[in-house]
Amino acid sequence: MKIGIAGTGRMGIAIGLRLIAQGDEIVAWNRTSEKAKPLADAGATIVSTPAELVKAVDTIITILTDAAAIDATYRGKDGLLSGDATGRLFIEMSTVRPETEKALAADIEAKGGEMVEAPVGGSTGPAKEGKLVGLVGGKEADVARARPILEKICRRVEHVGPVGAGASFKLAINLPLNIYWQALGEAFSLCRQHGVDPARMAELFSDTSGGTNVMRLRHGAVAQALKGEKVVGTFDIDSIRKDLRTMLEEGKNLGVEMPLTAQTLACYDEASKAGLGANDPANETAHWAARGGGKK
Repeated sequence: MKIGIAGTGRMGIAIGLRLIAQGDEIVAWNRTSEKAKPLADAGATIVSTPAELVKAVDTIITILTDAAAIDATYRGKDGLLSGDATGRLFIEMSTVRPETEKALAADIEAKGGEMVEAPVGGSTGPAKEGKLVGLVGGKEADVARARPILEKICRRVEHVGPVGAGASFKLAINLPLNIYWQALGEAFSLCRQHGVDPARMAELFSDTSGGTNVMRLRHGAVAQALKGEKVVGTFDIDSIRKDLRTMLEEGKNLGVEMPLTAQTLACYDEASKAGLGANDPANETAHWAARGGGKK
């Protein structure tokens, strides 16, 4: 199958490499072409504009930073919708508000194309192994068309409703995870004064009822951070701040109070101001664990 990818950040690269490994032909575009090099090295064709991507393939995956990036990539000069999109299927995988996806789907349909949204749970490691969780919104027929591709990168493809529903579920599943990193740091601040080795402490927490799936998988990264190392992970603190702001915007739109989310964002803002914005959320945990006095 010949598939286009617009947006070759860390997740776009990982998804592209997975599809290439599954035998698909990839055509890719990124605003900064150098970031598409890992795909080019793996055999993908790199084009210079999104418009070229639409002409080259029938199915296009987009995974972009935010609503502004979606607007520029789809609606900008030489964008994905700058020409005819008849017969094209767009699989939109960005983490944005539902209203962004609904508006985009309407614009795509006006150009003759179809869209499903499929934001995913998981990071680059699961993406390369085909173990993401796809949270899909769209029409039944369009989802059926997208499913063979999604099943190559996802261990679970969950059709949760029309376009917009996938975005809602993605924000929802990310919220407790983002809060967890902060809560874990506060938990460590209660016991770090006893001098237990960070690796042992992180592993212990991973083996308790308070240890989430991510802690069981990533307690090694947490131990590194507790030792004072800056961890460069697959998702960084500034990206989480963006997602938390998006969650709060959606909560406000729905008339939902989210005080815990708001306070968590303030804590991440502090870590970013301390120079940790480009680092793994394990450094958020370590920042808060070290922030208190730790008195015996």
